[in-house]
Amino acid sequence: MSTSVRVRAVRRCAGVVAAAIAATLVLATPASAHVEVGSEGARALAENVTLNFDAATESDAAGITKLEVFLPKGIAPADVTYGKGPAGWKLAPTDKGFTVSGPPVAVGTDVAVSVVVRQLPDAKSLVFKTLQTYDDGRVDRWIELEESSGGGHGHSAPVLKLQAAAPGAEPVAPTPSARPTPSASPTSATPSPSAPPATETADAKPTASDRATATAEEDGSSPALPIGIAVAVLALAGGGLWWFLKSRRTGTT
Repeated sequence: MSTSVRVRAVRRCAGVVAAAIAATLVLATPASAHVEVGSEGARALAENVTLNFDAATESDAAGITKLEVFLPKGIAPADVTYGKGPAGWKLAPTDKGFTVSGPPVAVGTDVAVSVVVRQLPDAKSLVFKTLQTYDDGRVDRWIELEESSGGGHGHSAPVLKLQAAAPGAEPVAPTPSARPTPSASPTSATPSPSAPPATETADAKPTASDRATATAEEDGSSPALPIGIAVAVLALAGGGLWWFLKSRRTGTT
């Protein structure tokens, strides 16, 4: 075998390995979808505050049917009323927060809903852990705190930053709690093992269950896929080396 042929063979093998590595990096990239919460000029102890939740879709095969929000400490489910959302969607209180759900939106469509909170607690920031459900049964869990998700990447929970309370602002009397009936809530009365606690603020430490629920399927990068690609890369590299050595031996005999 001539030197030029051997050089081309080595370059071809290197190109295959580089392409496989690039594919591994692309597939391992965290999902870019997210859920965000916002409220213009939100202040601690402010009353009748509208919170806007924006949920980006992460599925190209199913539509979003429900957002389940877990309220932070200081906000009771009875303190939340419905603002607006997709056609046919309704709000229902749960033991630890509320759901807004209805007919599935079109595939590839993001969801925006708003709720009104009777009064915000006296805090610097509030965490609203959220479960996002699709009509094929898929659930994206936006529950990770910033400390456990690498500074706001991955499946971070929505966080609302609050300005300091206005001078003279005081907590209002708590709303009488009304335990939701099974018919009033689309969620099961039995807490799900994956359901995150509701009493979280932005400076709280993540729990083991929070980290466990951010599964590989939800962040869009199953560990089996990169591992499989890595094995294929090694196999291709080894095969190319074997062919090169065999060709070299054949050319020299």
